[in-house]
Amino acid sequence: MSFHVRRKDREITDCEELKQVLKSTKYVTIALSMHDEPYLVSLSHGYDEEKNCLYFHCASEGKKLEFLKANSRVWGQALLDFGVTEKCDYAYTSVHFSGKMTLIDDLVEKQHAMEVLVRQVSINPEATLSKIKPERLSSVTMGKIDIDYMSGKKHQSPKTALQ
Repeated sequence: MSFHVRRKDREITDCEELKQVLKSTKYVTIALSMHDEPYLVSLSHGYDEEKNCLYFHCASEGKKLEFLKANSRVWGQALLDFGVTEKCDYAYTSVHFSGKMTLIDDLVEKQHAMEVLVRQVSINPEATLSKIKPERLSSVTMGKIDIDYMSGKKHQSPKTALQ
């Protein structure tokens, strides 16, 4: 089943603009499903543009991982919220994506994933990365979402978009 943006004037068709939203947000919300039961979870993430994937870390057990075992397909959203405009509209940019979520076992890939994540979400990424020892990464649960589809929509007034 395929859906299209009703308001074509708000659709984001530029792939670089879609990627920029994923690079600039600190959180995404992911929808998972198991036995017809939905589950939403927000994740801090790092977007790897070259690999077109999102990296995240999480606990080594829990609801998210149980849902992942049952169904690795996910749908997600990243949102830039610009608030109410001077015309009482709501200004935003949103990107929706789908993909496959997997856990990372390879230590080299975990190191790369952690660097991408920390560089995106940390105020002082180099200081944070200097504290993360590679040998500790073996016990950290990290995952990725390989993105296979993206779409976006925005509504911004000229004044709001510049803020």
